[in-house]
Amino acid sequence: MAFYSHSCMFCFFAILLIFGDASAQLSPTFYATKCPRALSTIKTAVNNAVVKEHRMGASLLRLHFHDCFVNGCDASVLLDDTSSFTGEKTAGPNVDSLRGFEVIDTIKTSLESACPGVVSCADILAVAARDSVAALAGPSWTVQLGRRDSTTASLSAANSDLPSPAMDLKDLISSFSNKGFSTKEMVTLSGSHTIGQARCLMFRGRIYNETTIDSEFTKSTQSNCPITGGDSNLSPIDATSPVIFDNAYFKNLVNSKGLLHSDQQLFSGGSTDSQVTTYSSGISTFFTDFANAMVKMGNLSPLTKTNGEIRTNCRKIN
Repeated sequence: MAFYSHSCMFCFFAILLIFGDASAQLSPTFYATKCPRALSTIKTAVNNAVVKEHRMGASLLRLHFHDCFVNGCDASVLLDDTSSFTGEKTAGPNVDSLRGFEVIDTIKTSLESACPGVVSCADILAVAARDSVAALAGPSWTVQLGRRDSTTASLSAANSDLPSPAMDLKDLISSFSNKGFSTKEMVTLSGSHTIGQARCLMFRGRIYNETTIDSEFTKSTQSNCPITGGDSNLSPIDATSPVIFDNAYFKNLVNSKGLLHSDQQLFSGGSTDSQVTTYSSGISTFFTDFANAMVKMGNLSPLTKTNGEIRTNCRKIN
């Protein structure tokens, strides 16, 4: 499938959402004078990475999500384990599945060369997520900047705070509510699954045991995910257009073709059915809501001013 340019047809700038003093300290022009090439450097690197491997766009978006949901958007997810420190990379939702760290390393190296000690790893994650979505023909939004990097991480929070693909609707609602998101915003952010892939281990139970699933979709998915073995075999979460950021994910749910249990829960006779239906028929509505929800997610408990640090290597504290 042909690569889609980052200049997408649909481009909606998010309404700035301010939540508390910490978020108010963020600004889209934070690097305008401190490091004027920061945004263009990130964008070029992301576009190159996505051209090389379309899946990387989903991986970089997921990195930002898994960072922000664990003690805020502070780049804690990037810290490597050491003999005296345990980071978040080995948490259940992250181990053997989070990827894209090398792309972040490449970006950080370029920025340290251009503007030493200026651009945070947390901001790189936020901008790379936006640029990844845009590179796959999705919406864009104005990223608020000025986050600083944590000097610690939490394996336990990563294990407890990140939603699981096995969750039912009520648990998904609760998981997102704990981070300040409405049920509608939970559905919106779940739309990120319109790109990316999942391991057989994560959806085997659904395709072999559940009945709320299209029979032809079941057969085709089982061919790449045997009932035993093949745990790491990959299948696109959105089989219709796996490397285009669109609303096909929601159309699939309406047709009982959600890959993960948690996906199909959004359209299973519950309170979120109508929202899924709206997005399945209105891509512009989804794009606008997604952009706004991403701005809000990027505002989750950022470290600013003198809190945290600007890591020179995103994998370790200074």
